[in-house]
Amino acid sequence: MRYVQLRAFHYVAIHGGFSRAAKALHVTQPAISDQVRRLEAEYDIKLFERRNKQIVVTTDGLALLDITHRMFEIEQRALELLSESRATRTGTLRIVADSAHHMTQVLARFRQEFPGVFISVRSGNSGQVIEQLDRYEADIGVLGNLPTDNKHDVITLDSTPIIAFAPVGTAQGMRKSVSLKELCTWPLVMREQGSRTRAKLEEAVNAAGYLLSISIEAEGREAVRQIVAAGGGVGIVSEAEFTSSPELQKIRIRNVNLTMEEAIVCLRERRENKLISRFMQLAREMAQGDG
Repeated sequence: MRYVQLRAFHYVAIHGGFSRAAKALHVTQPAISDQVRRLEAEYDIKLFERRNKQIVVTTDGLALLDITHRMFEIEQRALELLSESRATRTGTLRIVADSAHHMTQVLARFRQEFPGVFISVRSGNSGQVIEQLDRYEADIGVLGNLPTDNKHDVITLDSTPIIAFAPVGTAQGMRKSVSLKELCTWPLVMREQGSRTRAKLEEAVNAAGYLLSISIEAEGREAVRQIVAAGGGVGIVSEAEFTSSPELQKIRIRNVNLTMEEAIVCLRERRENKLISRFMQLAREMAQGDG
């Protein structure tokens, strides 16, 4: 078994295709395909299946992927040890967040300490954050759906109420508060399935025996905000993520405990990575009030 064959398999699995893996490794697609084919032939094992023109990792492939994740993480740690001073001067930290608002202070402190490190921040709902962490597509996650497993290190930052908001000048936009029961009669603009804010509201509504009136579903917080501002309905968001605007009215939801906890998360098996470790340490200091 060759290192290059395992690397080819690993990149095809995490990137979801041979062409994307070839691009990431700066080699040709036939070279990647040949390495994977040799690995499968040598051990008489099927690692990928083609379904509807997509590459799907088999059960055996997933078991191998779990091992190669750790293998290449250890390789990265070894490289950092061999070039310790350079590892903290350069490098990349990939962050995926359901809201960048909650980690701006940590990010600013990290940037001051590591000015040469390139930081990538992408958006995603809580489900996407965990998925990208587990697939090694991100190093740090920021989300409101706190993992309860033992795979992740979790630092809770704060807790804020969930509120509604509506365009100023509409019937709903003239209100300062609303009951949960009445909120269910309003035309709601909701984020996609997987959003923790949506899940929290649905849990409270189901527990009370009500039904939501969802008129529009939109992907992403900014899309919801724009649709609401244009008169498309009433939005739902955590108060910390609501940006004050003369065209939007914030509306408190009465007589119900609807709050969002936000946390910074990393894979436990990757916490010894120097950049991940320092970012988590800064987050912990901020959460404890030391920042």
